[in-house]
Amino acid sequence: MKLYIPEGYKPLIDARQTETAIKRVKDFFQLNLAAELRLSRVTAPLFVMTGTGINDDLNGTERSVKFPIKELGDAKAEVVHSLAKWKRLTLGRLGIQPGYGLYTDMNAIRADEELTNIHSLYVDQWDWEQTMTAEDRTLDFLKKTVRGIFQVLRRTEFFICEQYPQLLPQLPEEITFIHAEDLAREFPTLSAKERESEAAKKYGAIFVIGIGGELEAIGEKHDGRAPDYDDWSTPTEGEYKGLNGDIILWNPVLESAFEISSMGIRVDKAALLRQLAVCGDEARQELYFHQKLLKDQIPLSIGGGIGQSRLCMYFLQKTHIAEVQASIWPDELYEKCEEAGVPVM
Repeated sequence: MKLYIPEGYKPLIDARQTETAIKRVKDFFQLNLAAELRLSRVTAPLFVMTGTGINDDLNGTERSVKFPIKELGDAKAEVVHSLAKWKRLTLGRLGIQPGYGLYTDMNAIRADEELTNIHSLYVDQWDWEQTMTAEDRTLDFLKKTVRGIFQVLRRTEFFICEQYPQLLPQLPEEITFIHAEDLAREFPTLSAKERESEAAKKYGAIFVIGIGGELEAIGEKHDGRAPDYDDWSTPTEGEYKGLNGDIILWNPVLESAFEISSMGIRVDKAALLRQLAVCGDEARQELYFHQKLLKDQIPLSIGGGIGQSRLCMYFLQKTHIAEVQASIWPDELYEKCEEAGVPVM
């Protein structure tokens, strides 16, 4: 476990105010996100059947939480990691047209997560997905969508700071777009997270493009991405590749980069086959989800996840996710937080 409590840190709103503020942040943000991206709320599963290819592999290393189902002859189900593939299937099932989409609460358990100020065993996020056309599979469309989400962030910040004047606005007026290749060239000796922190501190809010593929500048990935949901391999401008990325804010409380969303244009048939080949995962082509995509039975889409507790941390200017989310932590965390006057849910 990694724990960082800034010297002199004191919560700006108390535990009871925090509970009320969490609801205000979540209510305001999701309604405004839905209006901005024309999303309808849907009901989502907590778990899916193992072996269908519907669950997400994130960066490809996390183990899912599995359990047998008695009524199905002990067939295995697994708690979702996220809902990227399920959402595309649902767009098709509901017949949602281009320019419109859906969103839902996604709750997950990530047993392999390294526990830090911003990482918990429990994950809560808004998962959203919007149907798009083949003509929209461009970097400009991705940037337009990111700007829309960022304006929702700014409106939410203004709203919550009006409710609690002791909280001061922190977001810049605009979000800055940076390709992972350029970050690697500018800071070749730094780690990916260190590169993100340097850029986030400079600009306040950044969108790092092209996460998942190997970078020419350094010969390695900026970060891992499974090969079958985000498109990280399609050429865009010049030598650049990738139609996905992360929204990252500068967090002055933690004095570090603060990722609040992973998102992107999803793979089409060509990108899926290309990325499965790069990763040596061609066998996945036979799975249920992948067959549906390869047979043009799933709509093209753009989508992502936005951390609910992460947003609450940022807007309420908290130092640890345990201040805004109930989870399980090592005894050491409870002891150190109590000593420092940091309330844990």
